[in-house]
Amino acid sequence: MYHIGVDLGGTKIEGAILDHNHSILKRQRVSTPDSYTQILETIQHMIHQLDLGTHTIGIGTPGTVGPDGRIIGSNLKYIRGRHLKRDIEDNLNASISMGNDADCFVAAEATLGAGTSYSVVFGSIMGTGVGGGISVNGDVIYGSVGMAGEWGHSTLYPNGTPCWCGKRGCVEAYISGPALQQIWYKENHTYMSIPDIIEQQPSGYTEWKDTFVDNFGLALSNVMQILNPDCIVLGGGLSNIDFLYNEGRDAVKKLTPECNTPILQNSLGDSSGVIGAALLGATEAL
Repeated sequence: MYHIGVDLGGTKIEGAILDHNHSILKRQRVSTPDSYTQILETIQHMIHQLDLGTHTIGIGTPGTVGPDGRIIGSNLKYIRGRHLKRDIEDNLNASISMGNDADCFVAAEATLGAGTSYSVVFGSIMGTGVGGGISVNGDVIYGSVGMAGEWGHSTLYPNGTPCWCGKRGCVEAYISGPALQQIWYKENHTYMSIPDIIEQQPSGYTEWKDTFVDNFGLALSNVMQILNPDCIVLGGGLSNIDFLYNEGRDAVKKLTPECNTPILQNSLGDSSGVIGAALLGATEAL
């Protein structure tokens, strides 16, 4: 039995097929299309291209499948309010498993990655959006409506920056990739990518970085106080920023001095999400 995983993200869709040892046999990556119909077609084509025989299918998405089957809480606007699971199943004429992308991420890292030696793992995705998932003794904790661990829309600053979700002051409105770029532009009046800001360190860099680190520390200290995990594993594009693992860690420690929780970079890299999606399909098929 093979296991196909698809990781649907704000900028890319990645697919992979795993064997029974969880080794990746084949993978694909394409840019995320800008319409719902094209997303469905791309996922359908990708799964057909990955097919090596009898398989399960798991798909990780930004957002969650709500009680009525529609996607809720997604920063990918094309799938909000859509019956994504049902529509993909109709296209494929097959059953699939679907879960939040951060839940897939923490499942992979807790089972096969950086969190394997810890009991309670908090996995944080920081990229186009900010999401989170919780694994306890290898089992993902979903909560009553599948939103356990979703720290991205907890409030960092009451009446702060408007967020796409309709609230103000969300964590995602301050430490996601788009938010950090917007903060840079607002303060320095130039458009720069985050890797370029960090590499070039132009005028204004220190102030921008210090604000980022402070917000990161405040946001994660709240997670620390509530969950007190054994480790935190960072994923997403921003997890490649080195200063999060020293200055960022120290900012968290300053606000939660009683906690010595390590903040770890993921060890599965870009494969975390797609492996977790495949594991989701494999687990639900048991």
